[in-house]
Amino acid sequence: MLLSIQDLRVAFRMGKGVRAEAVKGVSFDIPENTTVALVGESGSGKSVTAMSVLNLLPDNAERSGRVLWQGRDLLQASLADLQALRGKEIACVFQDPMSSLNPVFSVGQQLTEPLMKHLGLSRSQATTRAEELLGEVGIPEPRRRLSSHPHEMSGGQQQRVMIAMALACEPRLLIADEPTTALDVTIQRQILELLGKLKTQHRMSVLFISHDLGLVGEIADQVVVMRNGIIREQGPVARIFEAPQDDYTRALLACRPSLEGNPARLMVIDDHIAAASRRAAGQAEAEARDAQAKDPAAPVVLEVRSLAKSFWLKQGLFGKREFKAVQGVNFQLRKGHTLGVVGESGSGKTTMGLTLLRLHEPTGGEVIFDGQNLLKLGDRERQLMRRRIQIVFQNPYASLNPRFTIGQTLLEPMVIHGIGTDTADREQRARSLLEKVGLDGRAFGKYPHEFSGGQRQRVAIARCLTLNPEVLVLDEAVSALDVSVQAQVLNLLKDLQDEFGLAYVFISHDLAVVRFISDEVLVMKDGVVVEQASAAQILAAPREDYTKRLLAAIPRGYRAAA
Repeated sequence: MLLSIQDLRVAFRMGKGVRAEAVKGVSFDIPENTTVALVGESGSGKSVTAMSVLNLLPDNAERSGRVLWQGRDLLQASLADLQALRGKEIACVFQDPMSSLNPVFSVGQQLTEPLMKHLGLSRSQATTRAEELLGEVGIPEPRRRLSSHPHEMSGGQQQRVMIAMALACEPRLLIADEPTTALDVTIQRQILELLGKLKTQHRMSVLFISHDLGLVGEIADQVVVMRNGIIREQGPVARIFEAPQDDYTRALLACRPSLEGNPARLMVIDDHIAAASRRAAGQAEAEARDAQAKDPAAPVVLEVRSLAKSFWLKQGLFGKREFKAVQGVNFQLRKGHTLGVVGESGSGKTTMGLTLLRLHEPTGGEVIFDGQNLLKLGDRERQLMRRRIQIVFQNPYASLNPRFTIGQTLLEPMVIHGIGTDTADREQRARSLLEKVGLDGRAFGKYPHEFSGGQRQRVAIARCLTLNPEVLVLDEAVSALDVSVQAQVLNLLKDLQDEFGLAYVFISHDLAVVRFISDEVLVMKDGVVVEQASAAQILAAPREDYTKRLLAAIPRGYRAAA
């Protein structure tokens, strides 16, 4: 047995004698040349469990139990012993490559460091090996890329560099902590295939951490399902997918949006568990209703004509060249409808959304809203119009001011735009909106760091609603959330749309999510709309090869891969 975790417990000292127990007696094994997936929602303890192996935990962590690496207990190992193991015998790939790669050093410098430290290679030998590693993980022009810095590479390329660094010393075990969460479906597919190929080539084991059971079904041999610091179920991937024993495992499998059918609401984890309890008690269960078709004659609230955005890039000493990020985008958005915008990273979908709002100044085209071209408005008129078109950003951790309480965050836009008669009226409105997005009154006086990612995204949505908008641009608003929280936010967006008649521009790389929430879909590639049709039509009969590739890249779980 390569690694055996036995009755692992991890707690964090919180001060004043308070301890928070994150992992509560976890046990599982990782055999040689095997991929074990550790699955669960955010806060389930899966990353803490994995980081305990090499003690990559903060100083206030307390560990007990046994972590046996080829029979040696790593919980008793000295720091020097662990440092000798890190990167050489056991390597890690983390979720966010930009926070893991040093922005000051080139890719070549960061790749050669472990080779020289652990393998004793000279600088020239390490450079040659680094070039080979970049080629091995599929980065084009590896010699030229050695001199690149992380910010000069895409997210998928950065993750490939992280994998190359992890494999530099040919480790026996690779710990991959959510390595594909922030990547679009085609890059995600490439990274999964790369990990599978490298595992076979190097005959290494992989501990793959994810919140998405559909994803791990394509890569894992064994699956361990965690919730609230304990293991709910573990076993071979075929058994977990074909005959899951635990209600929580069944719920994780079921709460993700599907490409087949379109329910009015997604069932979240607690809904599934409650439904299982009702079935066990012999009670009737109401089936999820299909989504109702929208009114095709609803008034048009936003019309975009030939929208274009270019950036000018420096070329040579004095020259510059035009980069056309968005070219000739046209669409109509009706009241109460959702337009999904999909494409890979770099396709121009986010730039298009920001240009709609003039957060990027457009190069050409028109955006007609309430009879006016938003792109021609002066500063004062644009400020007034901005009340009616709002945006929710991808990262709920970066979009809220950490120094403001939630109450201040909601009151500020109302004060700026003169909404409400006085402070008491605005506060009442803010508290009402918090209730609408599923947060109680206690949230009003708290700060953003006291909330989870899903709760912060609810606050961001409530902040937009303070201004009574008619259109919301949602830029990857659920892509950073685990599947159960994602289902809650998607249900919330549908409820708000039904209540207020909101129109959404929903930007995403996840076609299953787009299928659930959208009425019409734009598919973008290299700044151009390559296909435009109803959500059902695009998924049932895509015309363009690019759309077909996007659909083929979606993880389908174990049964589809088998």
